[in-house]
Amino acid sequence: MFHHRLGCSSISFRHQDLATALQTMAGLGFEEIDLGALPGVCDHVPYVLDAGAVEAVAAVVRSSGLRVRSVNGDVGDLNAVLDAGAREARERHLEMLLTLAAKTGAKALVLPCGAIDHEPMKSLEEDIDAVAAQLVHAAQQAREFGVELWTESLHYFRLCWNTERAQLLADRLAGSGVGIVMDFSHIVASGGDPVDFVDRFADRITHVHLRDAVPATGTTPGNINLSIGNGQADFATGLATLRDAGYTGHFSLELETRDATHDERPAATAKAASFITDLI
Repeated sequence: MFHHRLGCSSISFRHQDLATALQTMAGLGFEEIDLGALPGVCDHVPYVLDAGAVEAVAAVVRSSGLRVRSVNGDVGDLNAVLDAGAREARERHLEMLLTLAAKTGAKALVLPCGAIDHEPMKSLEEDIDAVAAQLVHAAQQAREFGVELWTESLHYFRLCWNTERAQLLADRLAGSGVGIVMDFSHIVASGGDPVDFVDRFADRITHVHLRDAVPATGTTPGNINLSIGNGQADFATGLATLRDAGYTGHFSLELETRDATHDERPAATAKAASFITDLI
C-alpha cells in the first residue's frame, strides 16, 4: 500500500506501549519501522538497559513481523566531560543499544549530535570535536555488532541545531563511515533549507525522517511538532532533490506531532504515508 522504502517510527505512537504501537503500524500497512529508544521522548525501550530488557524488547519486535531499519537511541550528552564511572556507564549503554540493534535486525543505531542545549559546554570547536570523537568511537563499536552508526546531524534542540553546525560536525566525520540522518522538521525549524542540506551532504545521507515544521520568528521558536501538510516543509521539492542526487535509502514518518489527538493519529499517519508515497 505504501512505498516499500517508507517506514514509520514507533515515536509516532509513543503514547502506546511497544506491542500496541507495533500492532498499530502493522495494521496501517507498514512493513518497516524505526524503533524509538529516546528517554523522555519515547519509552518503548527502557533507558536502563540490561541483557534481559534487550531480549524482552527484541522478542516483542520479532513477534510483530516488522522489519527494523534503525534504533533511534541516546547514550547521553556526547559533548559532556565524564569521569571514569560515567564513561563506563555510557559504554555499557552503547553496548546494550548495539545488542538491541543486532537482535532486531536493524541496519543502524542512530545517536544525537550533542546535548539538548545550543550553548557549548566548553567552546563550540571543542564540543563538536568531542561529539565527533564519540560518534566515531561508537561507529567502531557498531561494526563489531554488524550494524552501522548514524547521527541526526542537525537537531533543532541540540548542540548542532542549524546547518552551519551540522556542516562543522560533518566535516569532522568525513571518512569515518558515520552516516547522516536528514530530518525535514529540524532543518525547517532552524530556518534551513532541505535542498541546501541535500546539496551539502547528499552522498552521506543514509536515512530521512519526515515530519512538518515552521521556522522560528523574531518572537517564537521553531515548531517541529506538526503533521505533514500543517507546516512549511516543501516535501515535493526536497524529495525530488534527494532523488536527483541519487539517494536510494529509506524514509521514516517520525510523527512526534502535537496537532492531532491520539485517536486521530492512525488516520493522520496513513494520510501522510499516502502523500509521501506519491512523492517518492
